[in-house]
Amino acid sequence: MVEKTTDKEVTDSDEDEKKDDEKKDDEEKKDDEPEIKDDEKPKEKKTKKIKEVSHEYETLNKTKPIWMRKPDDITRDEYVSFYKSLTNDWEEHLQCKHFSVEGQLEFTALLFVPKRAPFDLFENKKKKNNLKLYVRRVFIMDDCEDLIPEWLSFVKGIVDSNDLPLNISRETLQQNRILKVIKKNVVKKCLEMFAEIAENQEDYKKFYEQFSKNLKLGIHEDTTNRKKIADLLRFSTSKSGEEQISFKDYIARMKEGQKDIFYITGESRAQVAASPFMETLKKRGYEVLYLVDPIDEYMVQQMKDYDDHKLKSITKEGLDLDETEDEKKKKEEEKAKFENLCKLMKDILGDKVEKVVLGSRMDESPCVLVTSEFGWSASMERIMKAQALRDSSTSSYMVSKKTLELNAQHQIVSELRNKAEVDQSDKTVKDLVWLMYETALLTSGFSLEEPQNFASRIHRMIKLGLSIFEDDKAEDDDLPPLDDATAEEVDTNRMEEVD
Repeated sequence: MVEKTTDKEVTDSDEDEKKDDEKKDDEEKKDDEPEIKDDEKPKEKKTKKIKEVSHEYETLNKTKPIWMRKPDDITRDEYVSFYKSLTNDWEEHLQCKHFSVEGQLEFTALLFVPKRAPFDLFENKKKKNNLKLYVRRVFIMDDCEDLIPEWLSFVKGIVDSNDLPLNISRETLQQNRILKVIKKNVVKKCLEMFAEIAENQEDYKKFYEQFSKNLKLGIHEDTTNRKKIADLLRFSTSKSGEEQISFKDYIARMKEGQKDIFYITGESRAQVAASPFMETLKKRGYEVLYLVDPIDEYMVQQMKDYDDHKLKSITKEGLDLDETEDEKKKKEEEKAKFENLCKLMKDILGDKVEKVVLGSRMDESPCVLVTSEFGWSASMERIMKAQALRDSSTSSYMVSKKTLELNAQHQIVSELRNKAEVDQSDKTVKDLVWLMYETALLTSGFSLEEPQNFASRIHRMIKLGLSIFEDDKAEDDDLPPLDDATAEEVDTNRMEEVD
């Protein structure tokens, strides 16, 4: 209710109306008498201003909320100005989705995807989402966790519901079934919005650069929409060059007879491209996905297959490549030929490896270390070791047993077999076996447990290469023992020197 005061002009004749009424009686008496009128000029009416007070209702906010208007009637500039006022962003949004849901449940939503990810996107102390909840155009809250999942926390906007009560508490709101339906629809519309962005290759490249981690987190957390999110993923491969391809593109380019989707995890594209695991696959023309983001390790744990094609790590056991009958026959012959060498290397390395076998995934490298199919890969082991608050007790049973695979075609392996057949207790053979194991650790992506011993062996090889032969036993004692027997000999020598 508003009180309004208006100025009104009033003539003197209006005030004299009462006087005229009083004179009416006198005039009636004189009607019978003849009246003589003089010619008179009409008098000008005098006016004056008076104040008139009135009370009436006034609409304070005549502007209709932008999300309540029809999308066809709203220009892009209006969306941009609303987005900037809502988020305090200095840039325009990348994409927006304006929709209404009607039926048993009614709500309107306006969602925006920003152009760049905030620097604190994954910080724990940050509020979980950027959606504001309204009920019948009345603001309720801006941190309702049940409105959108965590992996979509970068999406900004508003949701306006007609079905939620205005006087709802936070505790009741968290248990409200209406919110679950709203959440389901919001996720569905977000995925539609991302698919629309994907139609423009340049825009999607910018979007994926900023929010690829969120999509991969969605694979890990959202089991319902995993297939739809997987369609949005892009990866570099051994054949894609600078471009990134989707799973659909990979399947369309698969070699005839290939059943699995091959991938390799690592720190960088350069590292995985030069990995010894890639040698045979490249030679045979197979395409391999490069998963070089740390979150990829968590993603592939949840996503076992895509479109009935299993995801197969080329650094783990169970890699089956199509082989001809001649290749299988040759493999059996080599297995029998190198059986004694494999047994000797297992005895020398002890608990460091579970077994030593011949492998087919190498072409130029002498050996690699393969992990078990269901344990941690070398990349996952590195990630877990870097965790500041990790529990060391879990790593004891999650660290997978390593298998040393030998390349029977390599000259080093062939010469080592010949040398071992002459004398299995040869000190040089043991030294070379340890050196091969430690170099395989490095090339396979693991870290050295005893880098000083490795350095000492390398230094010894350098001396041999430079024809430096030292007879002084005191200097030989500085070299690491090769096994328990040599360790005891070193200790006894030291005791004799003290005596």
